[in-house]
Amino acid sequence: MGVALRDIVLDYKSPINWDSVSGVAAIDANNALYQFLTIIRQPDGTPLMDRRGRVTSHLSGILFRMANFMEKGIKPIFVFDGKPPDLKKTTIDERRKIRDVADERWKEALARGDEQEAYRQARSATRLDEEVIRTSQELLHLMGIPCIQAQGEGEAQAAHMAVKGEVRYVVSQDYDTLLFGAPTLIRNLTVSGKRKIRGRTVTVNPERIILNDLLNGLHLSREQLIEIGILVGTDFNEGIMGIGAKTALKIVQKGEFYQKIKEKTPEFDPEPIRELFLHPSVTDSYDLTPGHLDAEGVIKFLCGGYDFSEERVRKALEGFTTKIGQRTLESWF
Repeated sequence: MGVALRDIVLDYKSPINWDSVSGVAAIDANNALYQFLTIIRQPDGTPLMDRRGRVTSHLSGILFRMANFMEKGIKPIFVFDGKPPDLKKTTIDERRKIRDVADERWKEALARGDEQEAYRQARSATRLDEEVIRTSQELLHLMGIPCIQAQGEGEAQAAHMAVKGEVRYVVSQDYDTLLFGAPTLIRNLTVSGKRKIRGRTVTVNPERIILNDLLNGLHLSREQLIEIGILVGTDFNEGIMGIGAKTALKIVQKGEFYQKIKEKTPEFDPEPIRELFLHPSVTDSYDLTPGHLDAEGVIKFLCGGYDFSEERVRKALEGFTTKIGQRTLESWF
């Protein structure tokens, strides 16, 4: 997902500790929920479910990760995707096909008892559907955490809020957030901790990327960073085969972006992609005021509705009671 800029941003990633991330954070909601659904699974890839077979991995992720956020002084605001741009249709269709294939391979691996392969394919088959979005928003509302509905891409809306100074940073795994102009991107915040990757346990730590540091270090403008994204491929275009981030960086630094586009894909017009990143569909109609924690409502929703352990839920909510309480908007900033 997102644009593959990893190879040119490595030197501009700063490891951070939890003490440095307090403040209001705009969370790319769809991205975070996808991570919860992908990671919170049984060893054979089966997601957490209630007794009726309804997936609850995302609800578990929200409850325990947001409890941790509040204890660390992070004030989360979830920004949900709106209508995807028409330019994203091809990407959406391709992802759907990939997930369909992975789902079949997961079932086949389960049938033959290959747990490791089953887990790998199950992660690739992860889907974010309307029920996941609906139940996530209901739980967040009960927890008093603001939810913002973007007009288009959630990353673009989050970046817009960060530029306006309404949030301190944007939380997402995707580098697209930088192309949308987010001044500060925090990665791994919703997925930090011990993770099993390719059969071994690794520690995933939060990291920060400051857009100005990246642009100054690479001697680029934001428009040129977008050009690199276009060459590599974004959610809105395929990119040019054989061109990775490092090669794209050299092409753009030499001023050969349009020459390369004309040479390799003469029928492709990059301007709509550039315009989408520079002037995305965003809104200023939203309310960042935090609500009040409805602890009994959360318990009824999770325990009565989805078979969560009441003891574990109450323990997670202890941090909310002291951190949120009856706070006003001013106390969040």
